[in-house]
Amino acid sequence: MAVKDHIVLISRMGGRLLNEIVSVLVFIVLDMVDFFLCYAFKIADFLIEAEWKPCYCSSAKEAITSSGKILVSEEGESKKIVRVSCSRLQLEEISDTLYTRPSFVSEVCKSKIRHSSAATANPRRPTFTVNPTIVEMLQGRIGKHRILPAPRWSDCDCESCTSWTSSSKETLYVKADGAKDDVYEDVLFIHGFISSSAFWSETLYPNFSKSAKTKYRFLAVDLLGFGRSPKPNDSLYTLREHLEMIERSVLEPYKVKSFHIVAHSLGCILALALAVKHTSLLKSLTLLAPPYFPAPKGVAPAQYTMRRIAPRRVWPVIAFGASIGCWYEHISRTACLVLSKNHRLLEFLTKLLTRNRMRTYLIEGFFTHTHNAAWHTLHNIICGSAAKVEGYLEEVKTRVKCNITIFHGKDDELIPIECSYDMQSRIPQAQLKVVENKDHLTIVVGRQKAFARELEEIWKNASGLS
Repeated sequence: MAVKDHIVLISRMGGRLLNEIVSVLVFIVLDMVDFFLCYAFKIADFLIEAEWKPCYCSSAKEAITSSGKILVSEEGESKKIVRVSCSRLQLEEISDTLYTRPSFVSEVCKSKIRHSSAATANPRRPTFTVNPTIVEMLQGRIGKHRILPAPRWSDCDCESCTSWTSSSKETLYVKADGAKDDVYEDVLFIHGFISSSAFWSETLYPNFSKSAKTKYRFLAVDLLGFGRSPKPNDSLYTLREHLEMIERSVLEPYKVKSFHIVAHSLGCILALALAVKHTSLLKSLTLLAPPYFPAPKGVAPAQYTMRRIAPRRVWPVIAFGASIGCWYEHISRTACLVLSKNHRLLEFLTKLLTRNRMRTYLIEGFFTHTHNAAWHTLHNIICGSAAKVEGYLEEVKTRVKCNITIFHGKDDELIPIECSYDMQSRIPQAQLKVVENKDHLTIVVGRQKAFARELEEIWKNASGLS
């Protein structure tokens, strides 16, 4: 047995070493590909849209603060927007991971020498800088020259993806079901990254009991930029924007007085923010695979989270996909051009080949977004909100008195199970349920009947129903 264990250990070490070597080679190539794609898209944008489009490859430039319109702040190595006079955008909502993404080579070979010029320089007024992409996008807002809600040439222009442009109200798409007249309580479902309300409506809605459907009103939203919801080209998809859209589209029009929250992955961050803001209305909080990566002391939370969720490794495949989506602005835009723009063809082929509705809706949810929405949401919510999550957890621990339940698939390779253990350590009253042999998606998909029963039990206990 000892020899066998030794062989297994050696094979694992060899596998890790091979993964490291292949990853170095692959991501060096991807660095170069992304560089060339940057110029290719600039030329294509100019030829097709008659306008040079900014990107986050540009170096930071000084922003004039005396006008009072754009204020930026520098904290250590982070350069972020503080405030916009007429759009209420604030500093901590813009993640520095958008424009501070060193190439693979530079990160591996970066020098340990630190510049000391700042310490010897003469005292002067601080220089405030911000990436020009953000400046240009916000100047359009400040000047009230809002970009028309038309899809870019690289985005899908089908009826489903652009249905929001025909409405005078910019509100999220909400899939409602359950009780209609005598609503006992509401349940808000928040999906994860590059997903949609169908993640809930196609799995859980059909499996709730008749009793639950007469008591609870189910409200599943397509988040801003995803599914059938608005996908504005000039949005930065900040935490504030996402929260305000949920409040404007769900809590206010449906006159929600008390509600339960069920959230998956990225949606857990929004759920925590809503729980802190609407503590008195909250009846229960259920989080599935929360992306919580507590950063070591002295390490920037946003940068740490980006490197944990997108480690720039070719294996496992889901980590490779996350690395492409997080580190490479132009390669990820190319993926959206190929896949999202042609999602109708992919859906047709999926239906033809599988005849499986479950898989079809996953394809629909995965590709009905724009690159602008996915890129900014990934960086500004998952990465940029990392520091805020610490504060939310402290607030939840001390102020939220409702039942809190965390589910996590033991085989989740995208969001490791340690995230939920770490979150439970911050919220001791939370109950953690580890689901054996399930991953990031199959924690719901494939076990929807069992999960529907578990949710009903959580809601019943929270409401004190017999």
